[in-house]
Amino acid sequence: MNSTSDAYLKIGDVARQVGVSASLIRSWESLGLTRPHRTESKYRLYTADDVKLLKRARFLRKVRGLNAAAIVDLLRREGRVGLGTDGSGGAVGSHLRKLRSRRKLSLAQVARAVGVSVGFLSALERSRMSGSVGTLRKLARFYKTNILDFFDATGTNSRRVRPEQRKVLEAGPGVRMELLAWGNTVMEPHLFRIAPKAGSGERYAHAGEEFLYVLRGELAITLHKEQYRLRAGDSFYFESATPHLWRNPGRTETWVLWVNTPPTF
Repeated sequence: MNSTSDAYLKIGDVARQVGVSASLIRSWESLGLTRPHRTESKYRLYTADDVKLLKRARFLRKVRGLNAAAIVDLLRREGRVGLGTDGSGGAVGSHLRKLRSRRKLSLAQVARAVGVSVGFLSALERSRMSGSVGTLRKLARFYKTNILDFFDATGTNSRRVRPEQRKVLEAGPGVRMELLAWGNTVMEPHLFRIAPKAGSGERYAHAGEEFLYVLRGELAITLHKEQYRLRAGDSFYFESATPHLWRNPGRTETWVLWVNTPPTF
């Protein structure tokens, strides 16, 4: 093996170091927990960072009793795991790549127009990273669409949406947007789940109006130079054209019922 491949570990070695079976590691991979490198003969190769992440997953499984889906969800909200092709991140990356290809634009052209690096945009399109709400909003504006299009909000428009039926978008490390209803032209309701210290990234603005109701935790939101700190039970209204940014300043996850109207977010 060359010096580059010497830095990698095979799945059997990783399984011994982590203390779990190779089949469990493969099942975690199918949920997006790890994305190992592949040789030409399709052998999986892992890095030291992969081993650290898998050890964390083993701790959550053994000590906290979490199942595989719960482990992946928690690590994503902590910003430790990117998005796999099985979830919303895959849909976002694929959608962004199609938007760029249809316009026959290069990564460099889009990155320069939006104000991000070529490497970041490439990783976003390949679902290796997730973009913040602010970044996704800038991309949506560049492509003359809106973030709602990134949700894969297809299928029957049911009056009742059960929790497991919600459309989910991971919008940067620690920010999970769950679409609560879709298919209408008047209102766009979400449940935002925001990990401690996570937030929108940068300021953004768009047409419309917004209503927030904090279900749990805290939310710090800034409109221009005005800062507000919301707590559970607080509601908040503002015009979306006002540049705004927000974050969770607390130590626990924040849940916010967030409604945009019209659905131009």
